[in-house]
Amino acid sequence: ILCERGVLTFETATRNTLDIAAVPVLKTVSRLPVIVDPSHAAGVRALVPVLARAAAVVGADGLLVEVHPTPEKALSDGVQSLDFDEFEEMMRDLRRYIAIGPFLEDVHPELFVVGGDD
Repeated sequence: ILCERGVLTFETATRNTLDIAAVPVLKTVSRLPVIVDPSHAAGVRALVPVLARAAAVVGADGLLVEVHPTPEKALSDGVQSLDFDEFEEMMRDLRRYIAIGPFLEDVHPELFVVGGDD
């Protein structure tokens, strides 16, 4: 299993920058499932559903989402955790985004040089 959790950048609005383009690239060059962790990438609860939508559209095979009954009481990562109602709403909303994508037949693996050649 491959997991996109974001990369460290100079952006300060989120913990990491989710490399959403990595998902179709990885799915094109590997047979392994690709999951996305929007909770870790965002580090901000409000962004988790938005990043999950993006992951669904580009063809992620799954999501890793932090959920806690009372995020404000969580021992760690409460600020990025959804409560049960938020999680249920996100999952219900995701159905229409899953139906949109992916369009991997438009991605050409010969365009990707794994590991680069510099």
